[in-house]
Amino acid sequence: MPDGVTLLADHYAPAHGGPAPVILVRSPYGRRGMFGWYYGRGFARQGFHVVLQSCRGGFGSGGLLDPLGDEHDDGLATVAWLRKQPWYGGSFAMFGPSYLGYAQWAIAPYAGPDLKAMALQVTASQFRDAAYVGGAFALESALSWTTLTDGMSRRFGVAAGFTAPRLTRRAVLSGRPVAELDVASAGRPLRFYRDLLTHHADPAAPYWEKRDFSAKVGEVDAAVTMLGGWYDVFLPWQLKDYAALRAAGRRPYLTIGPWYHVDSRHGKPSMAEASAWFRAHLLGDFSGLRPDPVRIYVTGAGEWRDYPDWPVPGMREQRWHLQHGFGLGVKAPRESGPDRFRYHPSHPTPVIGGPVLLADSRPRDQRRLEQRRDVLVYSSPALEADVEAIGPVRAELFVRAGTPYVDVVVRVCDVHPDGRSLNVCEGVRRLGPEDGADGVRRVEVDLWPIGHRFRRDHRIRVHVAAGAYPTIARNPGTGDPLPSGGRMVPADVEVFHSPGRPSAVVLPLCAPRG
Repeated sequence: MPDGVTLLADHYAPAHGGPAPVILVRSPYGRRGMFGWYYGRGFARQGFHVVLQSCRGGFGSGGLLDPLGDEHDDGLATVAWLRKQPWYGGSFAMFGPSYLGYAQWAIAPYAGPDLKAMALQVTASQFRDAAYVGGAFALESALSWTTLTDGMSRRFGVAAGFTAPRLTRRAVLSGRPVAELDVASAGRPLRFYRDLLTHHADPAAPYWEKRDFSAKVGEVDAAVTMLGGWYDVFLPWQLKDYAALRAAGRRPYLTIGPWYHVDSRHGKPSMAEASAWFRAHLLGDFSGLRPDPVRIYVTGAGEWRDYPDWPVPGMREQRWHLQHGFGLGVKAPRESGPDRFRYHPSHPTPVIGGPVLLADSRPRDQRRLEQRRDVLVYSSPALEADVEAIGPVRAELFVRAGTPYVDVVVRVCDVHPDGRSLNVCEGVRRLGPEDGADGVRRVEVDLWPIGHRFRRDHRIRVHVAAGAYPTIARNPGTGDPLPSGGRMVPADVEVFHSPGRPSAVVLPLCAPRG
């Protein structure tokens, strides 16, 4: 590197050994195991040179680990090094999921015309919004990842991937303040975790400006293919990157499957799609590309669909109103009083399932959660026909709380005829002091996008709560975004559903196929 630090890399060469296009993979997770065998050998067998590099501060690479902070400079220096190698064939592509995908975005707008293609999986061009989802600190994901990378840096290797979720779960259930949970989880203070706490309040801080490449996504000339999962923590922001490319006139490819972040099931399609993409844009063989750029798996229907774009053509929004008596339906609500619950931050509302970084995030039965007094549950009648929802989801709620500092959590579930209530998507919005008429505020909550069929005889269900612990840190009700301990203020929350205050979840309806 220009500052004298040495980063280690493994080079896999095709059988002929001569100049050829290069696939660059930059990782904080090492170069062996899956990375070497699956990525290195896999792409080299197809005629590419492959360079697998360990990011600064890990797995033999020098310097200090500064997550997200060095990938721009180090990535561009690595590309400059590549161009000087006798086996460099004049073009390169980049590949990788999660942090490896972020490392691609960190240099893609600046890499030059010889960057021909990118294959990104379960990732985004900035991670800040996923760390503070809806303004609330994504505690479990942040703590588990920092515990994981700390374990890897201490040479625990792959084992850290198994121990980090367990250590994180033990820490968040310990009752210790948020600022101490890294010590409870990893046994020592973790720099990146502390950085996340320090820079929580200001999205425009120089710390995040250096680590956010979303404003440059539309300037990327390379051909981009993306793979995401309905239950992945980064899906909403991955789709924003897709939208930025489309707005700039690009034609990226997009695949969304029934996967979560660390789901091994997306490994095979990731390699297959990347291989076809690289053959097309580095070797001129377009025979492996599908005609339509968007392919999604519709959960509930159990089938793959191809579309020309996202959001899919023909989508229309439909409001499903919260109703008197805890009903849910498309008719406007009648005049009625609000529903109420009390949120106790000292005993925060738990979460069952939902998108987190290092856990199985597939849908789970919510009936145990629905029995709690701090969760409001609104259900539709049994559906008379299939309802298919494909696209972005949001909630518009009218809320009044005893403290201006409160979280609003909204979840959509699919209730099966046998009573199982499976979560489909969810979202959170952290509120601060904001005046409204009689203290009532209109609150918009962005939920995870969906591609789901609610089948005939099923019911659509909506949860409203003020916590989802430990997915998000508890809100103490005091205005302190990340409390270090001490006073916590319970919140008495009212949710309105009347003609003048029509709370609703807005679903993206599409005409069912088949």
